Amino acid sequence: MPAVTVTGASGLIGRRLVAELQRTGWEVTILSREPVRAQNALGDVDTYRWEPVEEPAPAAALAGRDAVAHLAGEPVSQRWSAPAKRAIRDSRVTGTENLLAGLREAEPRPGALVASSAVGYYGARGSEPIDEEASPGRDFLAEVCVAWEAQAERAGELGMRVVRLRTGVVLDRTGGALAKMLLPFQLGIGGPVAGGNQFLPWIHADDMVGMYMAALGDERWEGAANASAPVPVSNREFSHALGRALHRPALMPVPGLALRALYGEMAQIVTGGVRAVPAKPLMLGYEHRHPDLDEALRSALAR
Repeated sequence: MPAVTVTGASGLIGRRLVAELQRTGWEVTILSREPVRAQNALGDVDTYRWEPVEEPAPAAALAGRDAVAHLAGEPVSQRWSAPAKRAIRDSRVTGTENLLAGLREAEPRPGALVASSAVGYYGARGSEPIDEEASPGRDFLAEVCVAWEAQAERAGELGMRVVRLRTGVVLDRTGGALAKMLLPFQLGIGGPVAGGNQFLPWIHADDMVGMYMAALGDERWEGAANASAPVPVSNREFSHALGRALHRPALMPVPGLALRALYGEMAQIVTGGVRAVPAKPLMLGYEHRHPDLDEALRSALAR
């Protein structure tokens, strides 16, 4: 039975990933700041306490496992005050550094690290198609992603295969960006944001989990991979598709100025955009379960 250690297991993707790992016969170990809460949420799993920003990961939770899936990180979708930005960066960069400290002491050491990142790595890039070879952006989130991935890459020095999944906007009605969009659209006051021309690289939660499973189990996966649907869409196209899925109008434009007043610097995630394409997963033969946006939204909203 293959074995894996998962961080961030209580999050939006982590919960789904743990369930799929268990369903397919993996032995799962969890690293969590709140082990009792994690066990209550995830069921009977082997759980170790870990404060990612404060201490090395416990080597006992890593030794003898085949792989590590590293998803832990402070939520980005919040107003970026100075303390929030520090928490966003430290949870990812220092947290990954402390995970590496634990891996150095683990014997036998896992063979692979599949680490979360984000398409925010590229910054705002207009309508240019962006694959995994593109250069990074220079805004706050891009700089965090660059530093975050650099720490994960250091696992290669330990002889581990390293995969960095640059996640797009995950479609899941229970959390993340889609959950935040639902109320205004349900009330008939949703619509394109900041003109609607910026691109939105989306992915259904099933495919996000599917890519983690592929990266964990297939040694051909290595380096950066854009975790997104094959065809990114504009914010306007996404808004109209969400309106269709909810049987509501989607014509109310949302000015970028209003978003910046509400969310501050964090609004750049929505008002900017990147036309990220999953070149690496497609080259490796990954088959999306939900490649069509209309069907993906119907599926996500039906859960």
